[in-house]
Amino acid sequence: MKLVPTHIAGLLLVEPTVFADDRGWFMETFHEAKFNQGLQALGLPIPRPFVQDNHSSSKKGVLRGLHYQQTPHAQGKLVRVVQGAAWDVAVDIRRGSPTFGQWVGAELSAENKRQFWIPEGFAHGFIALQDDTHFLYKTTDFYNKDSERCIRWDDPTLKIDWPPVNPASNQGPIVNDKDTHAPLLSQSET
Repeated sequence: MKLVPTHIAGLLLVEPTVFADDRGWFMETFHEAKFNQGLQALGLPIPRPFVQDNHSSSKKGVLRGLHYQQTPHAQGKLVRVVQGAAWDVAVDIRRGSPTFGQWVGAELSAENKRQFWIPEGFAHGFIALQDDTHFLYKTTDFYNKDSERCIRWDDPTLKIDWPPVNPASNQGPIVNDKDTHAPLLSQSET
């Protein structure tokens, strides 16, 4: 696996080594020792162990996020798409960080097999680019309803460049009530 740094320290794209032949392909989706060695080589901290896996399915145009959990239940997430494609975004919500309020976005798909490492201190969201997009998350803490928070996906100060889902119809993303009414970053509990 290859860990690719982004312009925000700690956020990494993970490019797996894929072994393909006429039968199909094989790859390791996670190898703790290799992951930790890669983080150490980049001067980054080793995360707490992964304790929960989540799997969601979304139709094209569904936007989920921007979600995070507060301390003491903050979560690091290793995310990937196993079917379909998504535009995945992480926002630095660490107050005092030189990159506070900045974001990184990347396309994750079944085809490119990339993963995104999002450490604690970041809000996370994605928009499904295809119908029946399956998204997997490994998290470093369990879901905790009392610690769950979100930031508005369309916060004008963040200026996230979400891709259009249906440019011909000018239809916006499909967003649930919680995400539609989430606070702006300036009003959030981070």
